[in-house]
Amino acid sequence: MKRVDIFTDGACKGNPGPGGWGVLLRMGRHEKEMAGGEASTTNNRMEMTAVIRALNALIEPCEVTIHTDSRYVIDGMTKWIDGWKKRGWVNASKQPVKNADLWHDLIEATQRHKVSWEWVRGHSGHPENERVDRLASDAADEAGRKPA
Repeated sequence: MKRVDIFTDGACKGNPGPGGWGVLLRMGRHEKEMAGGEASTTNNRMEMTAVIRALNALIEPCEVTIHTDSRYVIDGMTKWIDGWKKRGWVNASKQPVKNADLWHDLIEATQRHKVSWEWVRGHSGHPENERVDRLASDAADEAGRKPA
């Protein structure tokens, strides 16, 4: 099984506001960058979208390490998701789970891969995290310039 490192980040100019996501896929010496944005979104939605887009870009099942500065994404996938499923997508506060549409997409995107999660401290000079942060921020700026 091929091994891929994925670095992701999301950004939002205002929360909610124009947002962007950035991805770096790395397999050995090969790298691919991806980015995109939305005119009105939240930071957490962009963090999740980055991971979904990255996983869906992989053509075949891979062993994947996702490097992200989003505790929301990591904790959602490794700590909270089973409880949400058991409670019918209601959180511990008896409220509907926010971003349930993207959680469903993220679960689906992980299914064919062997995924591990690695938290990276954001804005701390981590080269790949700084790179995807720039991609996400630029995409958010671009999304904010587009007419509604």
